[in-house]
Amino acid sequence: MNFTEFKEKFRGMPLVSARVVMALMRDPQAMRNQLTRWQRKGLIIQLKRGIYALNKEDRKINPSRFFLANQLLWPSYVSLESALGYYGLIPESVADVTSVSTKKTSRFTNSFGRFVYQRVKPEAFRGYRSYKDEAGLECLIAEPEKAVVDFLYLNLRKFKTKAKAAFRESYRFQNIEGLKPGKVLSWARLFKNNRLEAVAVEFCAFVKEEKE
Repeated sequence: MNFTEFKEKFRGMPLVSARVVMALMRDPQAMRNQLTRWQRKGLIIQLKRGIYALNKEDRKINPSRFFLANQLLWPSYVSLESALGYYGLIPESVADVTSVSTKKTSRFTNSFGRFVYQRVKPEAFRGYRSYKDEAGLECLIAEPEKAVVDFLYLNLRKFKTKAKAAFRESYRFQNIEGLKPGKVLSWARLFKNNRLEAVAVEFCAFVKEEKE
């Protein structure tokens, strides 16, 4: 398969899996070598081992970074700072795409940016929803309250005392009036962590204060 044939076959897809390509070839090793050559020439972009995208000029679909985050490590959903920023709950723009997964902590860096994954226990891998990005691709992202709880859980060591002050001054939570305290506490209980539940209670008190 030459590059023109490869491009025509895969340009309508957001990603190209090496496994799918190899399944179409009689000589998988020759195809692997070809993929390496095309990557060196900038014709394709390696997102992680075994996953590629056509270069910007040749692909018809431009996937969002949130979609890519879901695909680079499965199962996962966007959460933590990225989700908090998406909902406007923190003021800072976030360079990395942050997600949670049931798999080990990982990170991938490619031309689309850096993708960071933190691990949560399987029973806490809930509280996310799907939406379609600008390319019409389905993305998974934490609900606002779950993004808060994931963030609290993975930063527990930073909330030893005076958590409410940290919420306001260090992390500058904002636009929190619409958050539902009951959902925050419900998601926190999934982790079966007493310290997390205590911090979640403090966060709910902080939300109440901000509403007043």
